[in-house]
Amino acid sequence: MTAIPAAKATATAPPAISALGLRKSYGDKVVLNGIDLSISEGTIFALLGPNGAGKTTTVEILSTLIAPDAGQARVAGHDLAERPDGVRAAIGVTGQFAAVDSLLTAEENLLLMADLQHLPRREGRRRAAELLERFELSEAARKPVSTFSGGMRRKLDLAMTLVGDPRIIFLDEPTTGLDPRSRRTMWEIIRGLVADDGVTIFLTTQYLEEADQLADRIAVLDRGQLVAEGTADELKRLIPGGHIQLGFSDLAELDVAARRFGAAARDPEELTLRIPSDGSIPTLRAVLDVLDDAAIRAESLTVHTPDLDDVFLRLTGHGTPDTTTEMAR
Repeated sequence: MTAIPAAKATATAPPAISALGLRKSYGDKVVLNGIDLSISEGTIFALLGPNGAGKTTTVEILSTLIAPDAGQARVAGHDLAERPDGVRAAIGVTGQFAAVDSLLTAEENLLLMADLQHLPRREGRRRAAELLERFELSEAARKPVSTFSGGMRRKLDLAMTLVGDPRIIFLDEPTTGLDPRSRRTMWEIIRGLVADDGVTIFLTTQYLEEADQLADRIAVLDRGQLVAEGTADELKRLIPGGHIQLGFSDLAELDVAARRFGAAARDPEELTLRIPSDGSIPTLRAVLDVLDDAAIRAESLTVHTPDLDDVFLRLTGHGTPDTTTEMAR
């Protein structure tokens, strides 16, 4: 795996989620082939991968829905095998499809979840009202969920997950099927959970932009193995093709600059010079220093780095994720 070191957990802040050598097979189909994870508290971690890579299986193992064939994991300080009840008490799980009862109202769904969490009746009603307001569902609180839009159903589903006040939330493709506006509303809600409540989010998504926008760290899973992990910017720098493009007002300035940057690609028609770059600040500073030392005046400067689509294509070789149901989970 191409690994970029995560921030080390301190003695007072152990990882919210850690795993070592997780493996899972279904018959002769190997779904997870020994993955290691370390996810810091109060962060958003995104797991990317093509369909069948094992994303949902990872979530199911870490949320105690299924047992691994091998490996160890701790979630919220609890050993997955020895204290599964402790894990369940500390987490919430939201899947690809909203797990709400369409025949009930939004308020009734939340109160039902409060009963399942064994909250006292008064506390359950207080919590339901608080969540309805937070997710801007108060006006629709007593309407049947069958009348809700997809975005409203997803918000209610996440609100139900929060009834038990979990410290870690697994979001398995939470915005699948939502329109762009509803998706961005969910992004704001997810950011708020981390910023305001200190919740840890484990996110799987088929939308690369979503991981780029939300995640503190991203891991790419392919054929049951983690092939890379790092921040979005770190992952982008793994892929060649990044460059700094300089624009000039005339051919003479372009020619002077081209002589200073031997590896650059010169375009006399567009009056541009493309200089290979890893996108880092030191590289940009070095280019500016050369221009300054040679008294070269560039009319424009733009930094181009590969995006997560490029990273995904290069690391998995299967194309970007799609909406097809994961056959191998």
